[in-house]
This record gives sequence, C-alpha cells and structure tokens, in this order.
Amino acid sequence: MLNVLVTGSNGQLGSEIRELSPEYNYNFFFTDRNTLDISDKKAVEEFLSRNDINIIINCAAYTAVDTAESDEANADKINHLAVKNLAELAKDKNIQLIHISTDYVFDGKNYKPYTEDDITNPNGVYGATKLAGEIAMQNINPANSIIIRTSWVYSSFGANFVKTMLRLGKEKESLGVIYDQVGTPTYARDLAKAILDILPNIKNEKVAIYNYSNEGVLSWYDFAKEIMRMAKLECVINPIETIDYPTPAQRPHYSLLNKSKIKKEF
Repeated sequence: MLNVLVTGSNGQLGSEIRELSPEYNYNFFFTDRNTLDISDKKAVEEFLSRNDINIIINCAAYTAVDTAESDEANADKINHLAVKNLAELAKDKNIQLIHISTDYVFDGKNYKPYTEDDITNPNGVYGATKLAGEIAMQNINPANSIIIRTSWVYSSFGANFVKTMLRLGKEKESLGVIYDQVGTPTYARDLAKAILDILPNIKNEKVAIYNYSNEGVLSWYDFAKEIMRMAKLECVINPIETIDYPTPAQRPHYSLLNKSKIKKEF
C-alpha cells in the first residue's frame, strides 16, 4: 500500500481529503503546521524517510490574500520556499508531488477562460508567491508530479465565502456584495475526489499544470443570492462594485478557468 502525505490537512481541501480517505486504498499521513513545518526541509526529509512516503499532496498554503500584502516574507515562505523544499525532496526520493495553486496567478483581465498556457501576471503578493512556488516546482521537475490551479474554494470546513454569507444572512437584513468579479466556485470535496481519483493515472516526465473548478459562471453577487435562496434566508443582496469595497489586495475581475485539459487527460 502506498503512503500518502497530506500537508495542510486542517484546511478546506485537506479536511475533505481526510473525509474521503477511507474510500481509497492508501495509507494516509495528515499533517498541519503544528505537526510538520514544511518550510523546515530537514524536518520534512526526516518525516518522508521515517514514514516511507510515496506521494505528497500539498494542500498547505498562505491564503490570507489581504494580509499577505504586508506579510510577504511569511507568504513567500509557505507558498514558494516550502514548495521548493517539497519539490527537491520529491525529486531526490522519487516521490510523486501534487501541488495546489490558484487562479490568482492571473491578473483577471482576460475575456475567455484561462488555459494552463496563458501568460501569468499576478496582481498581488499572494498570487506572486503562489506563482513563484509553481515556477520553482517546474524548474526542479520531480517526475510524475502535477500542479492544479483552482478557484473560489468553499467547504463545510474552514473559513470561506459560503460560511460567511450564511452567518451574515442570519444577522443582517441586507448585504452589499460585489458583482463585477466573476468566476466559478469550487466545492473542496469535488476537488479532493478528483485528486484522489487521478492519482494512479499521473505519469509524466515533466511537471504538468491542470485547471480544476466546478462548472458555471457567476459573480460574488450571484453566488450570495443563491446561498440565501438555498438557505431560505430573507437577507436582501444588493450589487456593489469592487471600487465600493476597497481591500489591500487587488482581486482578479475574471477568474474563469478552462478545464478541457484535465477532462481530456483524466
């Protein structure tokens, strides 16, 4: 039986993988920042050797998009340098590495869904550090390894837009939600299942990039309205522009991902 390390296992995606793990014939090791510091290369190397790890699924990330603008060193440590560590160790030890990235590597100025080959141009520190991690992994090039870019992740675990809307919808009579940013929400459990399903079929000499999200197109405003409808909450959702809700980090206005590559190959 293959031994699988899942980093960031208390986050949205890692938690969903944990929930699904009994359905798969792998021996899973779930770690978080308290049990394994992936920025400590020596500690990771010892963990990999001690547990004879065959596969790493890296769900760990610095995802506080706004905080990253003033905390670049820590964002870079997790999103870039730690990924570099994992890629080097994966190559040295012939370990398969699946790394999760983001739509934020793009600037959001496209007019059609982004393909894996489109030019990257992140708007802020979060996207830049995630892109640096991608580039480091590609340069090191561990065999049988992939990068999956995803968008607008939500889950019953962790903090996310759906849970925020459900909470605010019970507290407030109305909310203003941005309508000029569009994308596709991704249910973390669907992504987790996709990762676990394609694991046995990943065979490539060079690191490959794939886009994965659920289907459909909407704005945060549309998403919020649907959340209120499904939850039968009376909170009225009003559309506002990005300019009316300033944040430290600039968000991409267009985050649609073209999924044809992952559909075709897997």
